[in-house]
Amino acid sequence: MVKVGLLVRLEAKPGKEQAVADFLRGGLALVLEEPATATWYGVQLGPSTFGIFDTFPDDAGRQAHLGGKVAAALMAHAEELFSAPPAIEMVDILAAK
Repeated sequence: MVKVGLLVRLEAKPGKEQAVADFLRGGLALVLEEPATATWYGVQLGPSTFGIFDTFPDDAGRQAHLGGKVAAALMAHAEELFSAPPAIEMVDILAAK
């Protein structure tokens, strides 16, 4: 059962929208290597607004993900792709199916 998650909001720089979408699509392969990441979604919320929502069974899994390859790649490309630093929020899961 998942108990915690991350909600990450990303705002693409003008002209970088497709690069952000491609980055999120490519991130799936890296997340598949993480046994404690129960679910992972890369989403587009608007023309230049994107996000990541992922869930974990516990805080140890969430912290492992934050120290993993996707997080490292996100931060390595942040200045190039995003108009502001990624807004990372830690959330508690109240209900899930």
